[in-house]
Amino acid sequence: MHAPARSPTATSSKTSDHVAALTASYLGWMLDAFDFFLVIFCLTAIGKEFHRPDKDIALSITLTLAFRPVGAFLFGLMADRYGRRLPLMIDLVFYSIVEVATGLAPNYATFMVLRALFGIGMGGEWGVGASLAMEKVPARLRGILSGFLQQGYSAGNMLAAVCFFFFFDRWGWRPMFFLGGLPALLALFVRFRVEESEVWKKSRSASWGHLGRAITSNWKLFVYLTLLMTAFNFSSHGTQDMYPTFLERYWHFSATKRSAITAFSMLGALAGGLAVGLLSDRIGRRKSMVMALIGAVLVVPIWTYSPNLVLLVIGAFLMQFMVQGAWGVIPAHLAELSPDSVRGFLPGFAYQCGVLLASSIVYIQAVFATRMSYATAMALTASTVFVLACIMTVLGKEKRGVAFGE
Repeated sequence: MHAPARSPTATSSKTSDHVAALTASYLGWMLDAFDFFLVIFCLTAIGKEFHRPDKDIALSITLTLAFRPVGAFLFGLMADRYGRRLPLMIDLVFYSIVEVATGLAPNYATFMVLRALFGIGMGGEWGVGASLAMEKVPARLRGILSGFLQQGYSAGNMLAAVCFFFFFDRWGWRPMFFLGGLPALLALFVRFRVEESEVWKKSRSASWGHLGRAITSNWKLFVYLTLLMTAFNFSSHGTQDMYPTFLERYWHFSATKRSAITAFSMLGALAGGLAVGLLSDRIGRRKSMVMALIGAVLVVPIWTYSPNLVLLVIGAFLMQFMVQGAWGVIPAHLAELSPDSVRGFLPGFAYQCGVLLASSIVYIQAVFATRMSYATAMALTASTVFVLACIMTVLGKEKRGVAFGE
């Protein structure tokens, strides 16, 4: 018997649906990262206005990272119980309000509270958005599209660098946060253009009790994913969050030069995410991730101890190519390892618990930099966490190309 032919209209509709879901998830993650990295770029300026040292503002970054599991827990449960679309829309509106409010913060205490609330919104977006996108895209393209999705984070970093380059000297740090209201418009796009996940409809839990049992039965997988994500978050935040401050304190670069170098490094991240993601579709998830992490270890000397500007820029590009290349595989890898019934909750919550455990890296680097050079502080922490990430990746399993909803 021949399988019934698919009509061009049905195929076009299905393609349009997964493109819309991928677009919404990508833009949501990009705008999340945009706000997060605005604090990174404006760290010293915010500190001056609130009369606080670098380490106190760096603590706000740690606070944001520490509250992300709360958002992943709340919105992840909603995503597995009520579908992917509604929690995603609520989350987009919530963190848009918090971002605008950050630009109006009257003092350090209020600023810290808002950064904690933003962490909740940021933690909720990734798990819901990634599960929605990965459940819709074709399995054969899951790796490269995973790389595209994850690099919304790098695109947000680059967007923050561009805004900092053009607007900071003229307007200061506050007005840039007002752009954070844009995700509220993205919620409308989700409402009218993105359809609910068919995989969720097939595997949805009948009750909260059923969902709870599905989650607890996968506790071993959760522990492994959390440890893996701890190592990976050490790697990414250890090479990005304090990098503009490193360029300022160690190289004494101006604000425009810092933002230009960081933006260029994000081009490396975008290229790495796509390249390693595509490679993972060919040779496997874990092998591709380990190759990229080994490459990151080899790049550390030029990344931190470059003797001139040209090599420094090359090192920045290559470092983010490797680190974010490895990260680009993560959305597909975690989605494939997670059962259908808990895919909205498990990858996102494990990811954000890993963020919580790794949130100290920024503060550690700031403290180390008071006792040694910024270059040595960055090189020492980065090399250590890359090796840790390699070990955790090798210890796990993979299910490349597994069919969802069957």
